[in-house]
Amino acid sequence: MTAVDLTLPRPHAAWSRQAVIYQINVRQYSQAGTLAAVQADLPRLKQLGVDILWLMPLQPIGTLNRKGTLGSYYSISDYTGVNPEFGSMADAKALVAAAQKLGFKVILDWVANHTAWDHGWTQAHKDWYKLDAQGEIYAVTFNAGQPTEEHWDDVVALDYRSEGLRVAMIDAMAFWVREVGLDGFRCDVASLVPTDFWVRARRELETIKPLFMLAESDAVELHTSGAFDMTYDWSLPDDVFKKIGKGDAGAPLLKDWLARQPGKYPAQAYRMRFTSNHDFNSWHGTDAELYGDARQALAVLTFTLPGMPLIYNGQEAGLDKRLAFFEKDAIDWHVADLSDFYAGLVALKHRHPALAAGDHGGGLTPLPAPADVVAFERRLGTDALSVAVNLSAVPQAVGGLTLPAWGWHIG
Repeated sequence: MTAVDLTLPRPHAAWSRQAVIYQINVRQYSQAGTLAAVQADLPRLKQLGVDILWLMPLQPIGTLNRKGTLGSYYSISDYTGVNPEFGSMADAKALVAAAQKLGFKVILDWVANHTAWDHGWTQAHKDWYKLDAQGEIYAVTFNAGQPTEEHWDDVVALDYRSEGLRVAMIDAMAFWVREVGLDGFRCDVASLVPTDFWVRARRELETIKPLFMLAESDAVELHTSGAFDMTYDWSLPDDVFKKIGKGDAGAPLLKDWLARQPGKYPAQAYRMRFTSNHDFNSWHGTDAELYGDARQALAVLTFTLPGMPLIYNGQEAGLDKRLAFFEKDAIDWHVADLSDFYAGLVALKHRHPALAAGDHGGGLTPLPAPADVVAFERRLGTDALSVAVNLSAVPQAVGGLTLPAWGWHIG
């Protein structure tokens, strides 16, 4: 076993500080939709330069109350199996080993809040689930009895008051770390699971190997507890980027947002910066739908603002459709070639220590600029770079330069 420092909050691994994360939707990644097809594409991802490969859930999908033909990746019927649609456990192990040989870290999407209706636990351990007034398992429900009541009909919620559940869930996670060699997890709806579970899980799992942990949450306590390295920052795309893309706002809104950062988050917190992910693409819209001509300018900001940038598979090919979530709907890799654009941003992130995430990077100092331009400096010791992004459809003069519509300059 590897000795680890379990002091909370723990320091981030050095390799993660200037890393870029890349999300892989195995079903839609290729026409084959298999782990073997992803493995075959690893050299291209290596050339792109990304560091962390985030695999969406690989486990078998429940059939009872399934959504669509193929079901949701997040309706898991067996935590330690592999969905036959994607291949075998041997294929999963081969992919992880091949990726790590090329220098990637690999994390798996982990769904700890709920299972499929036909997960074996629903029969063997009914007391591990939330039960209704009649003592029966029921669909995951939000805002019960309110006008905004929402149901996830294909999944049922786990009850973390059960010690047996906690032990079993950590055992399942440990299987993937020990047997498959994972480097960490992206934890689905992490704030719906008690924080003390995540703290315990990380402590126990890190007796196997050090891990990188990403929470699908913006809860501050997931940082201050030391359970996670990184959380989502939904506020930037939801509250700022979308409004800029629709023409409802511009640079002044982003400047105001920047003036309020980092707010309540501790200095060491990594925040994930993105313009798209599986939820955004499938349910909110494509980059073109959400951001129009601003999409590349906004991508530049995700790489130069404090935090860790995410690329969703297909963005480097100009992904121009909302990928179906419950059906086969492969990415068209020939829409556009933005590989050089994204590879250049990844290389920039790697080249400048000032762009490191959390308190490893340089602070952000606003620079004088016209109203429609966001300009700032990132500086760490002798490493410094200035960034100016025109968030308008009109050319702007900045410091002796003319930025074209939606253009940028990094000096």
